[in-house]
Amino acid sequence: MVAFPALWLGARAQPAAGRIATPSQTEGPFYPVRLPTDSDNDLLRNGTLDYRRGQPARVDGTVTDLDGKPLRGAQVEIWQCDENGHYHHPGDGDRADAAFQGFGRATVGEDGSYRFRTIRPVPYGGRTPHIHVKVKLGTRELLTTQLYVAGDPGNARDFLWRNLSQTARDAVTVPFERGADGLRARFPIVITA
Repeated sequence: MVAFPALWLGARAQPAAGRIATPSQTEGPFYPVRLPTDSDNDLLRNGTLDYRRGQPARVDGTVTDLDGKPLRGAQVEIWQCDENGHYHHPGDGDRADAAFQGFGRATVGEDGSYRFRTIRPVPYGGRTPHIHVKVKLGTRELLTTQLYVAGDPGNARDFLWRNLSQTARDAVTVPFERGADGLRARFPIVITA
């Protein structure tokens, strides 16, 4: 009976499973040349305009370091195309819907959490649905990556997604699940700080 507590204490003392850093990916050609006046975390409301197209979705998660410590105060930025596949960017012309904010920013909370209101991403120009994500801390850019939709048939044809290792794909590909309040995607971000 004395050996049992010793074994139990030994099991408790083992370290938690290691975290894997979220892989970086290209910023893409459509990062805003000029940040929009409205750049909060609600991409479905651009100033006084309401965007009523696409599938509304909430994207949220946490930003932590490899030890699981929250990176409170960091900024998470996202940008994506509208329901018709257009970005607010000179390289995409003036075709983007003015009601869709297209770019948003959220400050990471004390617990590491962030949240956005947007749409489920759509494909465009040979790309699978994705949302661009950047994490900054002060003036330092810590990570630029892309978030993909789990189970989307375009993933296997997408050159950027296809070139990731399976572990990296798993880290940046999340389900958009239907809940009581609409679609939701949880995207945990792990930073090598």
